[in-house]
Amino acid sequence: MTSQPARTLEPRHRFAIQPQTIERDLARLALTIVELLRQLMERQAVRRVHRGDLTADEEERIGMTLMLLDDRMTHLLERFGLTKQELNLDLGPLGTLLPRD
Repeated sequence: MTSQPARTLEPRHRFAIQPQTIERDLARLALTIVELLRQLMERQAVRRVHRGDLTADEEERIGMTLMLLDDRMTHLLERFGLTKQELNLDLGPLGTLLPRD
């Protein structure tokens, strides 16, 4: 019986931790989650507006809140040198996490 050398399974993408980029990478992960939640909240708000579930005041507050959140996201993306496209994780055969615009 001949012994074959053990093969190492190489991950498709290696996760390389570098001290210089850890803050940016952590910010990217956190902002990805925030962007996903923002988009879900926005879609839910639009559905509620179309169904007539909201008063005019509620619509105004939700609209202002979503605009403020979008403004803060833009500020944080700039601070960490990221783009919205960089927040869209590739899930392989499932596609991307966030819908493409």
